[in-house]
Amino acid sequence: MQIKHFLDTQDFTADEIHDILDLIRVLKDADKARCLPLLLDGASLGMIFEEPSTRTRVSFEVAMTKLGGHALYLKPGEIHLGERESLADTARVLSRMCDILMARTLKHETMLELAKYATVPVLNGLTDYNHPTQVVCDVFTMQEHIPAGKKLNDLNVTFVGDATNVLSSLMHICTQLGMNFVHAAPRAYQPPKPWIEIAEENCRKSGGTLHITDNMDQAVSKADFIYTDLWWWVGQENEIPDRRNAFMPNFQVTSRLLNKAPSHVKLMHCLPASRNVEATDEVLDSDQSIIFDQAENRLHTQKALLVKFLYPLLKNPDHQERIVWENTCREMAEKH
Repeated sequence: MQIKHFLDTQDFTADEIHDILDLIRVLKDADKARCLPLLLDGASLGMIFEEPSTRTRVSFEVAMTKLGGHALYLKPGEIHLGERESLADTARVLSRMCDILMARTLKHETMLELAKYATVPVLNGLTDYNHPTQVVCDVFTMQEHIPAGKKLNDLNVTFVGDATNVLSSLMHICTQLGMNFVHAAPRAYQPPKPWIEIAEENCRKSGGTLHITDNMDQAVSKADFIYTDLWWWVGQENEIPDRRNAFMPNFQVTSRLLNKAPSHVKLMHCLPASRNVEATDEVLDSDQSIIFDQAENRLHTQKALLVKFLYPLLKNPDHQERIVWENTCREMAEKH
C-alpha cells in the first residue's frame, strides 16, 4: 500500500477530512468506554521535536500507548537532526526503526524534506507555516458543540489575532469544508496573499466564504465560534511591544466582545494562552469557553491520525502464522 503523509489538510479532499472526523468520534467513544482495541500493537512512533510542546507530545505519546504501540521522544541534542547528519539520512534511518514519524519543526521546509526521504508516514505536528493536527481537532470540537439546527457548513468561525500557523490552517480547513470564515486583525497582521488565494479557491469549490477585516464588531456579529491565539511566535520576541500596541485593547477577547456575538457563541484557543493578553481570564474560564475540550480532543485526534495513516500498512498475521513464529522464536531463545 502506498505511503501517505499528513502534512497539510489541503492535500486531502473534504470527504477525506470528514472520514478522519468520523474516525476520531469512533475512537473517542471506544476510549471512553474502555473498549479501545490495540490497533497498533507493537508499532513504534518516532516523535521529532525542535521545540517543546505540552499538548503535542503528551497527546501523541498517550495515543500511541492506548493503541498498543510505543512512542519515542527525540529532540535536538539527542539525535543528529541536520547536524553531523543530513535530514535525508535521519529520515531514512528512523524509517528503518520506526513505523511512523511525527515532527514538530521550526521551518516548514524541514518537514517537507523529512517527508521526502522517509519511507514511513510522516505526521506534521506543527511548523512555522501550519498546524494541521490542531485544526482537525478544532473542527471535531466544533462538531461536538455545534449550535442546534446547524450543520458544519453552516458555521460562522471568527479568528481574532495574528496571522499565525494556526490561522493559516484553520482558515484553510474551514473554507475546505464550506464554512464562513472571518479573520479579524490589524491590517499589518492580516494573512499574506498566497494564504488568501488558497482559501478563496477553497470557497469556490465548497461554497464557503472568507472575510478579512479590522472591524471587530462586524467580525463577531454572527460568530458561532470565536478563536484566538498568541500574538507573537518564536523569533518575534523583539516585536512584542509593537504587537501589544497594535492588538491591545481592540483585538483582545473580553466578555464585552463575546456579548456582541450570538448568545450561543463558544470561545476557542489552541493553548498555551498568554492569560489576560489575547484573552482575559474571565472569558477563558467562562462557561462559553471550550478550550479544555479542545485540549483533550488533541488526544483523540492523534489516535485517529495514527490509525488512519499507519494501521493499513501493518501486517496482521493470522493465528496459525503467529503460533509458528512464536514457537520458532522460543526455540531459538532456549537454544541460546
